[in-house]
Amino acid sequence: MAKKAETVNMVDRFAEFKELKNIDKTTMISVLEESFRNVLAKMFGSDENFDVIMNPDKGDCEIYQNLEVVPDGEVKNPDKEIGLSEAREIDPECEIGEDVSKQIYFEKFGRRAILNLRQTLQSKILDLQKEALTKKFRELEGEIITGEVHQVWKREALLIDDEHNELIMPKDEQIPSDSFRKGDMVRAVVKRVDNANSNPKVIVSRSDEAFLRRLFEQEVPEIHDGLITIRAVARIPGERAKIAVESYDDRIDPVGACVGIKGSRIHGIVRELRNENIDVISYTSNPQLFIQRALSPASISSIRLNEEEKKAEVFLHPDEVSLAIGKGGMNIRLATKLTGYTIDVYRDIEEGEEDIYLDEFADEIDGWVIEQLKNIGLGTAKAVLNATPEKLEQADLEDDTVAHVIEVIKAEFED
Repeated sequence: MAKKAETVNMVDRFAEFKELKNIDKTTMISVLEESFRNVLAKMFGSDENFDVIMNPDKGDCEIYQNLEVVPDGEVKNPDKEIGLSEAREIDPECEIGEDVSKQIYFEKFGRRAILNLRQTLQSKILDLQKEALTKKFRELEGEIITGEVHQVWKREALLIDDEHNELIMPKDEQIPSDSFRKGDMVRAVVKRVDNANSNPKVIVSRSDEAFLRRLFEQEVPEIHDGLITIRAVARIPGERAKIAVESYDDRIDPVGACVGIKGSRIHGIVRELRNENIDVISYTSNPQLFIQRALSPASISSIRLNEEEKKAEVFLHPDEVSLAIGKGGMNIRLATKLTGYTIDVYRDIEEGEEDIYLDEFADEIDGWVIEQLKNIGLGTAKAVLNATPEKLEQADLEDDTVAHVIEVIKAEFED
């Protein structure tokens, strides 16, 4: 009887394990039955003539072996046949050629069989847990989740959610100014589930654009309710972001609703993103107007579009060029990402002013050099000649290259 109790307790323990790991009852019963059948198949060569009946309320199972009744003394395969006399001890009315079901007791097969069953169960339950974890978090991709910081390493941080699931936040998914300590509660968005070697790893992010989207959905009821739609997002995590919003109700100002009275709604988002500067602009399907808004706070004189190649040439008053480009080229990079157009900024040449766009020198100056200069707001010959040495250094060009550019431009004006 002691062995039987051990088997029952074993099933009970896995029932408790099931409760802890959120495996539903139906699945657990199926796993238990399959595990018993796998062990029976190893012991008897096949499990085809066995019935395994799980009793979840009792925490045990019953196993029956279906055997064909043959005359006494003619049993050739005891795993599939039974003599008439023995069969009638089970069913007094059975006849030769019929089947009888003989109950067998798994615990009688010894400790090795029980150990085999335990190992099979553990393996299957672990696989189930991995599948459940993968499924759960793939359904949560793009959603915000909160976790407690458990460990911080050089390349990543380990968070634990309220169901004790492990979440990994790599360094490049953190905001550069993030600084975590053990025990901190941190919000992040579920980015993906890596499943290398059937070992799921949940990756969360605070630098992903989806995190900014979800924060706005949480802070702005009109977005949550579908009255305002986020049409595009561009971020340089921890530095600056641009978000384009649109309202389908003329009575709702989408920008005002997102910012809130005296910035009440956006302040919480800015704090969560470590003081990331957020520009909220009103979306429009007019690409010229959208590019103009995306380059805010710069004022644009004119725009020339190439819609096929998704390129835009933007002309601005000389005083506005630096605003359009922004610190370290940040503003123009975000505007490019937000609108989907490659944006080139040019200093607007006033009437009567003699100047030449740098693109006109493409046969004498390498294209990549011209692009480097344009990226810091030097789109014309005069702009390059009038630039300070400090400004030219921002183009990150060799001194010889800069000297060659200036020489080519000066020669043009001397001619």
